[in-house]
Amino acid sequence: MRPEQYPAKKLAAFLHRHKIATLDQLAGALDQGSERTVFRKLQTLSYVSSYSHRGKYYTLQSIAQFDAEGLWSCRSVWFSRFGNLLETVKSFVDRSEAGYTAAELKEAVHVEAKHALVELVRREELYRERLSGRYVYFCTERKRGGSQANQRKRSPRKRLATVIVANPDLAEEEAKAMVVLFLSTLDERQRRLYAGLESLKLGYGGDHYIAELFGMDPHTVAHGRHDLIEGEWDAERLRASGGGRASVKKKRRKY
Repeated sequence: MRPEQYPAKKLAAFLHRHKIATLDQLAGALDQGSERTVFRKLQTLSYVSSYSHRGKYYTLQSIAQFDAEGLWSCRSVWFSRFGNLLETVKSFVDRSEAGYTAAELKEAVHVEAKHALVELVRREELYRERLSGRYVYFCTERKRGGSQANQRKRSPRKRLATVIVANPDLAEEEAKAMVVLFLSTLDERQRRLYAGLESLKLGYGGDHYIAELFGMDPHTVAHGRHDLIEGEWDAERLRASGGGRASVKKKRRKY
């Protein structure tokens, strides 16, 4: 019996070594097999394509470690247990408590989602409503979508008092100045973790709000929030590298 020229196990082994790969890279793993051949072999495996980078990266279900939201990232390439970007966006909106704006969803899925939202509205798979000058996207199922819209309308405006200990006698500008002063005493890692903590307190939309308040990138806030949730930070290391007293060099007596 003629041996199989391009065995699928070669692709599996390559992906287990490199985690993710493009079709070109996988074709190289098959000794210059064509992209059509690669894709045919991928279909025999439990593969996942990225929803970022226009879906050009691939991995295996057994490699992807999806988080509680159903997402996984490797080298800034994002994958979803729900499928492509359209399917991921629809799932996030359908499952949300109060819908999403385009900015909030960008924080949640880590890529620009505005065009996907518009396309889903065009397909009547989501609907949108203009609230406070911004479009908010909701589930099309009447009961669920109505509950989301009501929750959004009931949600009070986020106040700076959520960022510091509440003090009714403290003016908002004073509170903001105190926070900015405090942030200036922290190193980059500490600022990221603190911003992530405040975002967690606020819930949905927290990354965008805190980023705007602190003058940070929303992805940085999201990174800090993720690190806190996953415990990916060194609790023993309270100072930045190089912090603390300088070491004292022992002097030798001269004879």
